Amino acid sequence: MREKIDYDLVIVGGGPAGLSAAIRAKQIDPGLSVVVLEKGSEIGSHILSGAVLDTAGIDLLIPNWKQTDIPIRTKVKEDHFYLLGPAGQIKIPNFLLPPLMNNHGNYIVSMGNVCRWLAEQAEILGVDIFAGMACSDLVFGEKGEVVGVVAGEFGLDKEGNKTEGYEPGMEVLGKYVLLGEGVRGSLTKILIEKYKLDAESQPQKYGLGMKEIWEIDPKFHTEGKVFHSMGWPLGSNAGGGSFCYHAENNQIYLGFVVHLNYENPHVFPYMEFQKFKHHPIIKKMLEGGKRISYGARAITEGGYQSIPKISFPGGLILGCSAGLVNVPRIKGNHNAMISGIAAAQIACKAIKEGLQNTELNEYDTEIKNGRVGSDLKPVKNVKPIWSRFGLLASLVIGGIDMWVATIARINLFGTLKHGKSDAKSTRPTNKFKEIVYPKPDGKISFDRLTNVSFSGTNHEENQPCHLFLKNKNIPIKKNLPLYAEPAQRYCPAGVYEVLEKRKNSFTFQINSQNCVHCKTCDIKDPSENITWKTPQGGDGPNYQNM
Repeated sequence: MREKIDYDLVIVGGGPAGLSAAIRAKQIDPGLSVVVLEKGSEIGSHILSGAVLDTAGIDLLIPNWKQTDIPIRTKVKEDHFYLLGPAGQIKIPNFLLPPLMNNHGNYIVSMGNVCRWLAEQAEILGVDIFAGMACSDLVFGEKGEVVGVVAGEFGLDKEGNKTEGYEPGMEVLGKYVLLGEGVRGSLTKILIEKYKLDAESQPQKYGLGMKEIWEIDPKFHTEGKVFHSMGWPLGSNAGGGSFCYHAENNQIYLGFVVHLNYENPHVFPYMEFQKFKHHPIIKKMLEGGKRISYGARAITEGGYQSIPKISFPGGLILGCSAGLVNVPRIKGNHNAMISGIAAAQIACKAIKEGLQNTELNEYDTEIKNGRVGSDLKPVKNVKPIWSRFGLLASLVIGGIDMWVATIARINLFGTLKHGKSDAKSTRPTNKFKEIVYPKPDGKISFDRLTNVSFSGTNHEENQPCHLFLKNKNIPIKKNLPLYAEPAQRYCPAGVYEVLEKRKNSFTFQINSQNCVHCKTCDIKDPSENITWKTPQGGDGPNYQNM
């Protein structure tokens, strides 16, 4: 039997959305009992973001934040956009870009460190925060409503049997459950399917974001400089782009995003990132520098039209779990915080009225018609235009649509649809030529396993594999002949391998210890055969300063 513990608010996920909800709830009613459950070994250990922070969220949550010691210090001083070719670049003048793309007034931050600071403030207010507590299941009431979560189950072996050290975990029950699990949250995915929350929304779209922190030669470092690019090396193979943010202490946050709706299964997103670093404008900056950290994470890219119903019987969905990223701005932290604040206010009001475990539909209205909706509506057609017509069309047509939406408050093209999911976008290999990528040089570019060692990733080996195959035969019998088993390439951590045991006899190997919890496999597998589940609490990457 599991122990049970009761709270007013149960918050899953110690990211910007969950922590903002916890703080706001305590600001409204200090007497409420609030708990935050975080699967990482500590707050911030699973946070990976660019990040240039729009302060709209923190301005609402802690208006006097500039008088505190919060690690938001590096103000953006330079803002550059480039279209890259193999050997050169074209600078896109800032005046051609809609005002919403302007980064002046924003800050270059480590969101992991910002979340650590927010957690300290939450604890000062009386919030209970438990790290290393993976939430593996939901608890439902008699009417099918969510009444809590199962957290902290430990001690199962590889076959799922209980070991001597087995701990059943506990049922953490609440009047309302707020899910801020991040992109493709495992509990959120269950609820979307159970309650058909996406029945009236477009399919969610995703990108894979990979990031390295470098310490570079001071002569190439300009604190406060922001650089974004599109184009090379992706070309027509896939959409995406890069970012480079000059932070403190001669460090840069260097990242690359590949849209996961690419058709060619030979595309190798990680190697596209490594190839990108050899562009002259980037290579010159990195030479003589030192790579400090590496990580990867999926990004929601569907935008306004892909937001599902985000209230359900018993709770609310927050932040990136709801899909609140502004794609052309590559920003979602501000909307995550605003959604957490809104969720707390609505849930606290319901509790004050004596309600619990009800469906709070006003949250959907607030998110879609409030500050978050106002941020996402002007850019809602950029992604579908890019997906249909390519990069140049998205720059021209998407740019015009954003300008009209900014000035006239209407989108010139209405609301465009996305169509297929990213998994269904993948086409057979016989439609494409194989892509040959240059071998990493070990100085500027690196192989995956070497880079994964810079993520601090660790998993207890004797536990059930958290990467579940619905059908164990599909990787070799279907995905290999049709798609050259793309899991070998789309995973940025080298988790999946196809091994030849003997001539023309293959086996599919899952190296789950390497997993950085990016969730790409759960999104991109063409047969939709892989389900990502939470491993034992505290396992996974251990990001510092990401």
